[in-house]
Amino acid sequence: MSLLTYNFESELLNNNHQVTIILPDKPRSVKAEDFYRSGKKYRVLWLLHGTFGDATDWVRKSNIELYACEKNLAVVMPSALNSNYSNWDSMMMGFSMYDYLTEELMPLVYGWLPVSARREDNFIAGLSMGGRGAIKYAANHPEKFAAAAILSAAPMDFSEIRPGHPCPLLNSEDPRLKATIANAGGLEAYRASNENVWAILDRLAPTGTLPRLFFACGQEDDLLYERFSAFRRHAEETGLEAEWFELPGYRHEWRFWDLAIQKAIDFFGV
Repeated sequence: MSLLTYNFESELLNNNHQVTIILPDKPRSVKAEDFYRSGKKYRVLWLLHGTFGDATDWVRKSNIELYACEKNLAVVMPSALNSNYSNWDSMMMGFSMYDYLTEELMPLVYGWLPVSARREDNFIAGLSMGGRGAIKYAANHPEKFAAAAILSAAPMDFSEIRPGHPCPLLNSEDPRLKATIANAGGLEAYRASNENVWAILDRLAPTGTLPRLFFACGQEDDLLYERFSAFRRHAEETGLEAEWFELPGYRHEWRFWDLAIQKAIDFFGV
């Protein structure tokens, strides 16, 4: 594989930004000119990191380069800070991470690299915060992705948000959620926004327009497994079609995510 580190000034993030990209490498049996002038467009996985991570996480902590090589798959890994893959208009000079992926990075990659823009050739995945980002993009831009893999994450029922909720992701006094709600313009605005993936999936599940969905979680994940299970029950009750992958003995950890991304790539059918 070819491993690229690309740094550029982002219009939507208002800063210098780093992206890590894996591209299929030239087979030794093919002449360089024939390979690089072939015009071939590769299938692509948009792969999102979790909280406290960056564009290098997946390459440093998993075997994603090996798995992509085996499938002749391009992989694009942006840096998102701890943004929840949301737009933060009041942060510094503005940090529009949600818009950045679809409105800036995807056009850049399609225009400059040998990557297919066809929906059937595009997949999105992420772990933890990146899993929440992946399902948010899949639900709000189903026309862009054939399938999505959500690892150690699950949509939340925003009607449960309240002070003192035992889950930090639903506790309106938790500093992170409190800041997120304020960024959206208040709780009602947050519930009505593109962040409310639970409600969006309920609306779109009967339409047949969603990408194929894959959800994975370790059964010893104290942070997420309860919420993952609650969403799985809700999905089964409402008829949302998805594939589910659980493993005993695994927590919120890279050992699990390395296994889960292999299952996800198989699920994508690449």
